[in-house]
Amino acid sequence: MNTVSVQALCKRYGTTLAVDNISFAIKPGQTVGLLGGNGAGKTTTISMLLGILAPSAGSIEILGHDMARDRFAALARMNFSSPYIALPGRLSVRENLTVYAHLYNVRDSRGRIAELATELDLHDFIDRPAANLSAGQKTRVALAKSLINRPEVLLLDEPTASLDPDTGDLVRSWLERYRATSGCSMLIASHNMAEVERLCDHVLMMRQGRIVDEGSPDALLSRYGRESMEDVFLDIARGRGLAAREDA
Repeated sequence: MNTVSVQALCKRYGTTLAVDNISFAIKPGQTVGLLGGNGAGKTTTISMLLGILAPSAGSIEILGHDMARDRFAALARMNFSSPYIALPGRLSVRENLTVYAHLYNVRDSRGRIAELATELDLHDFIDRPAANLSAGQKTRVALAKSLINRPEVLLLDEPTASLDPDTGDLVRSWLERYRATSGCSMLIASHNMAEVERLCDHVLMMRQGRIVDEGSPDALLSRYGRESMEDVFLDIARGRGLAAREDA
């Protein structure tokens, strides 16, 4: 059974179709990349998966639960990370993580926070107010928040944004280990094409609200005759994706 199953999903704002009849699935333990330029529909898609936005049409099933009728049963086993969503600034990192641990009914919340602090190197600023963190520190805290409940489905928006190359590599390695040990399914929206090639088994390429191509990174590189996913991304963002797919 697929961990995530999306069928004919649409989101309309007035006359604008932000997400246009997309379908995809994520298997247990699979990492899927969701790629596209600004305005492609990535954030809207993730918002519908989280139940923040109601679809205009179509269906979403996560962990066997219909998100239109029983989303809270799935949400307890999911989590989400974005460096662009601020945590309460007056609370310390430890206090923020404690709040989320209680929301998810995490057993031994102190132990879980200590574990994440070690793995994501948060100790130097764990008692600092969240508002006083650097961009890279906020990214690591956002990731720690998303892992607090040991999720079975993890939605990641730019998981290594603002991190230096060394820390970014450590985070990617940690995500790889977490997937290998937990069997977690992940959906990653990223503009870091090297990250996508490293982490993702399958890639969905979006443009103007539609999935215009998909496949493994190796398959897409071969199909477009390119040496990097960045070149594939540029082809599709500039409108050459549909033609390339029809010719394949």
